Amino acid sequence: MPRTHDPFIETYHVRVTGRVQGVGYRWSAVRHAHMIGVRGWVRNLDDGSVEAMVQGPPDQVDRMLEWMRQGPPGAKVLELASERQFIDRRFERFEQH
Repeated sequence: MPRTHDPFIETYHVRVTGRVQGVGYRWSAVRHAHMIGVRGWVRNLDDGSVEAMVQGPPDQVDRMLEWMRQGPPGAKVLELASERQFIDRRFERFEQH
């Protein structure tokens, strides 16, 4: 059964700024996403920020976004901007790009 229009799945595009590169942010995000059960991806951007796509049930997405506002030890998140996306694509896992 296709899951393309599952109303219980939310997708958010996220951008995190601050000291979020060189501190294990992406690796920790992947590990945390696997523990929570969300899917999507995370990557560094050339401007020093981190970009992610987070997908899953609303409560799991909320938990992941809350973690992303803090990040791992050593990170200093200055801002987290998130925007809900309405896409048909369903990610199979959470990956580091």
